Amino acid sequence: MRDKGQLFVLSGPSGVGKDAVLSLMRENGLPLHFTVTATTRPQRLNEVDGVDYFFYSDSEFAAMMVDNAFLESAIVYGYRYGVPKGPVNQARDQGIDVIIKADIQGAASIRTEAPDAVLIFLEPPDIPELTRRLTERMTESSDALKIRIATAQREMVEGSKFDHRVVNHNGRLDDAVAEIEQIISDAKSQPSQHNQNLETGD
Repeated sequence: MRDKGQLFVLSGPSGVGKDAVLSLMRENGLPLHFTVTATTRPQRLNEVDGVDYFFYSDSEFAAMMVDNAFLESAIVYGYRYGVPKGPVNQARDQGIDVIIKADIQGAASIRTEAPDAVLIFLEPPDIPELTRRLTERMTESSDALKIRIATAQREMVEGSKFDHRVVNHNGRLDDAVAEIEQIISDAKSQPSQHNQNLETGD
């Protein structure tokens, strides 16, 4: 019987580079199922529905919640986000490892639903660098940007509650990806040891 696939969760503050990390991991051809998150937020110009996110209306998302279709869901910056449960369970049942991108709330919810998940916290070298990245992204209004920066600063303290922390230094994306790929490799060959603080809020 094929072993069940391992579940990995990549989280961290907005603007830290989670999408860039996952994109490079895909390019590297890692044998992972890359989960696509569902959201009600507007689609950005460079985003592809079904690749970057599944974009749903509020009513569509609500119907999926009623059907218990999400592994986790949360309201982030005024929009709903959720990880569809079906593709995750299907991949794991087939022995395929799964990686999920989630916000801090989502990571905590996933730890509750899947205690065997390996949680990875991606962080910037410092707050000024994170602020620069968020500002240069130019995807939010001035007020929305201030909220994202303030939220990101609060979320930085959550890193100690994750199983692993990886710093995404400016211009060294390859290093961050290599470190995460090593974490994944090690997790498949070592007994599970998880930091439970994120679940309990300690």
